Amino acid sequence: MVLPDAIEIVPPAGPVNALVTVPGSKSITNRALVLGALGSGTTTLRGALWSEDTEAMVACLRALGFELEVASEADEPANRTISIDGLGGVVPPGGTAAEPLRLFVGNAGTAARFLTAMLCLGKGVYELSGVPRMHQRPQGELVEALRSLGYRIDTRNGRLPLRIHGGGRRPGNCSVGLDESSQFASALLLSAAAGGWEVEVPGHDAEESPYVEMTRQLVAAFPAGGGEVIVEPDASSGSYLWAAGHLLGGKLGISVARWPSSRWQIDEDFPRYMPLPDLLSRQSHLGDSIMTAIVMAPFADHPVRFTDLGRLRLQECERVEALRTELTKCGAKVVEEGDTLTVQPSELHGAEIETYGDHRMAMCFAVVGLRVPGIVIRDPACVAKTFPNFFQKLAGRVPAGLGVEIRDADTGRALGFGELLPG
Repeated sequence: MVLPDAIEIVPPAGPVNALVTVPGSKSITNRALVLGALGSGTTTLRGALWSEDTEAMVACLRALGFELEVASEADEPANRTISIDGLGGVVPPGGTAAEPLRLFVGNAGTAARFLTAMLCLGKGVYELSGVPRMHQRPQGELVEALRSLGYRIDTRNGRLPLRIHGGGRRPGNCSVGLDESSQFASALLLSAAAGGWEVEVPGHDAEESPYVEMTRQLVAAFPAGGGEVIVEPDASSGSYLWAAGHLLGGKLGISVARWPSSRWQIDEDFPRYMPLPDLLSRQSHLGDSIMTAIVMAPFADHPVRFTDLGRLRLQECERVEALRTELTKCGAKVVEEGDTLTVQPSELHGAEIETYGDHRMAMCFAVVGLRVPGIVIRDPACVAKTFPNFFQKLAGRVPAGLGVEIRDADTGRALGFGELLPG
């Protein structure tokens, strides 16, 4: 049994006290997989996330010829221990112009960007493609940076699908900005040592970009000769549980086990912003968890402005428009001005929520459903991208879960724990 096409979240009758685990960081897992493949010896990742995005990366690395072993972990069902044998900076060869080695990344932006740079280090021809939405997401600035190093990449519009002609190690200098995606800079930095590249990230906040800084720190700390890497819990995923605790109350509240303190993830700061302040920036304060804060804002006792949201428009869906549309559907007063959303205190009501195939939209509005009766989430299985057992965390028995009832929206039947996973 798997999740139905639409589910209804039933608000709990009273406060909830729970200590919940969340899966490992997607950002760290996919970065560490690339570094392990480009390193020497065997690298073992413990607490690695096992979701659509990381499975796509593992599948591509295996298709390339890297040896990986994947084993379950007892304390978190969505985590794996992954061992990868590095080839010392060598990328296995691709195919020919007539028959390239084809790699499919789904809608995994990290896999698409990180592999684009990594494949340049190989020999032969590789073809990188994904789902239609991934073919709409920007890639051109990364392509141009790699071309400036002397690599040949064929593309019709600066987006996937790409045909990459491996050129091996080509020392040189390149530059890439942060306006469209910090993943471009991270992709270059992850392969820089193997390629002999000097990577410049210009711009006033280049050194301050949290995801680029995560990459720099992981590269510096990574055991390039093999060893063990502990992947910390995903702070963006954890934001939904912290938000649930804030909205539901309780003497002890809801908290996330083993909350990270490395400063690698900008969303580690999410609990600091409850109750919500008057202003939050996607650039300065929070990363993807700013979406969680946005759906919490109607419950605040003052207006909240969310700024610097432009990058949200270029991700799994046009997230600024999607958040405004779906919150308004629930009765929220939301004003969109440029890349800013201002949310007023509002009395919300039930509504059918379109998720646009976006995992974060599904999880954000599930949090709303913990307070507002009648919230129906369409396509809930899209959470498989980063948090496949999210709805099990909501429905699991207290204190490891929140004990929330989740129903099939079409039949009204309460779903069992085993029915709350994507297919």
